[in-house]
Amino acid sequence: MAFSTIYDIAGSAMTAQTVRLNTVASNLANADVVSGSEQGGYRAKRPVFSTVMIDLNSPAAGAKVKIEDVIDSDEPLRRRYEPNHPKANKDGYVFHSTVNAVEEMADMMAASRSFETSVDVMSRARSMQQSILRLGKTS
Repeated sequence: MAFSTIYDIAGSAMTAQTVRLNTVASNLANADVVSGSEQGGYRAKRPVFSTVMIDLNSPAAGAKVKIEDVIDSDEPLRRRYEPNHPKANKDGYVFHSTVNAVEEMADMMAASRSFETSVDVMSRARSMQQSILRLGKTS
C-alpha cells in the first residue's frame, strides 16, 4: 500500500472523528436546553458515515470514511410539567432536549481514541518513510 493511501485513509478517519467530536460538543452545550413546544426543542445530533472503497482492483485497495450527513435524533423530547417555568406552554409543560450527557461523554471518549489511533498510524507511516530514506542514503 502506498504511503499516500495510508495518509488518505487515516486523514479521512481523523476528519470523521473531528465531526463526531464537534457534534458531541454541540450536544453537551445544549443538554439543558428547554422549549415550550415539541418542535422548538433541541434534538441530539448524530453524524452519519459511509465507507468509500479505494482502488478495488489493485493490491493497494483500501477504504476511506465519508461524512454523509449530520442528522437529528428521532427520539421524542422529554416532556415535564413545570407550570412556573418561563418557557412552559399554556398547559404548563416544558420540553427538555434529547441529549444524554453520559452517552455523549462515552461517545466523546470513543471518538478521541479513534482520532488518536489515526494520528498514531500517520506517525508510524512517516517514521517508515524516514527509515526508507535513511536506507537509501547508506547504499
